Amino acid sequence: MSEQATAVTHRLVSSPAGRIHVVEQGTGPLVLLVHGFPESWYSWRHQLPVLAAAGYRAAAIDVRGYGRSSKPGDTEAYRMLELVEDNAAVVHALGEQSAVVVGHDWGSVIAANSALVRPDVFRAVGMLSVPYAPRGGPRPSTVFARLGGDEEFYVSYFQEPGRAEAEIEPDVRGWLAGFYAALSADTMPAPDAPGPHFVSRGGRLRDRFPTGRLPVWLSEHDLDVYAGEFERTGVSGALNRYRNMDRDWEDLADYDGAPLTRPSLFIGGGLDASTTWMADAIKAYPTTLPGLVSSQILDGCGHWIQQERPAEINRLLTGWLASLRA
Repeated sequence: MSEQATAVTHRLVSSPAGRIHVVEQGTGPLVLLVHGFPESWYSWRHQLPVLAAAGYRAAAIDVRGYGRSSKPGDTEAYRMLELVEDNAAVVHALGEQSAVVVGHDWGSVIAANSALVRPDVFRAVGMLSVPYAPRGGPRPSTVFARLGGDEEFYVSYFQEPGRAEAEIEPDVRGWLAGFYAALSADTMPAPDAPGPHFVSRGGRLRDRFPTGRLPVWLSEHDLDVYAGEFERTGVSGALNRYRNMDRDWEDLADYDGAPLTRPSLFIGGGLDASTTWMADAIKAYPTTLPGLVSSQILDGCGHWIQQERPAEINRLLTGWLASLRA
């Protein structure tokens, strides 16, 4: 591998958010990497050097509200269409006209909508953990309010500004450790234990997090990196993504039921609630993802798949990218 391919560069580029922090490695066709909640560009640390070595320009961003990127104060500034335009602005700021976009968790949803709304910029899309599901059905807040019975679904819990912040920000590192562990294959609660995605009335989300050890993929240093960013920035920018789901539903009305036609890839974890809850979305891929090249479920894998199973994800990503070039 050349010295140029191994060099990692950090830069700030202009976007509708103000600025987006981009971490790059390698040269070649651009692959834009978009993280989820509660993470950062660092979530792609295992992919950047491998993509660079394979002949790509890998660029991992801090989504607006995270890390070194801008954090608008208005909750509405975190709606999906704004994030799509941030992604397009990054591509153009890097001197490119098009890119492949790959996302994990919320990043998967952002990547999918980027390819849906801006197919002029995003020529293919890779989605990790969260399947593609076209806009449709009832208003999201109505759906989430029905879940859990006497308990509250975590997305509903996140809606009120300041509420989740009051739980998280006094102990960011401890909260993150528990959240990561709750969704990791080797540390998640047993199937018959109370679900970590729900909150008891009057309780906290962290009341159901595992304690005592970190997932095998997460070192103390890795946790320090994540915690350090949120201790510096706070978590409101990250949580504001959840607070715009009804606005997204309104903004994307013209795309109701729309298939995503760009060449696509999906990889999910067999033990990830995102995969099991959205099994019907995966079954609908012949209709909703007519450009699907590959769909894979990794047995025994949790939610943080590119960190839990980096070698497998890197193999599947580079294979898919090579098929696009061919």
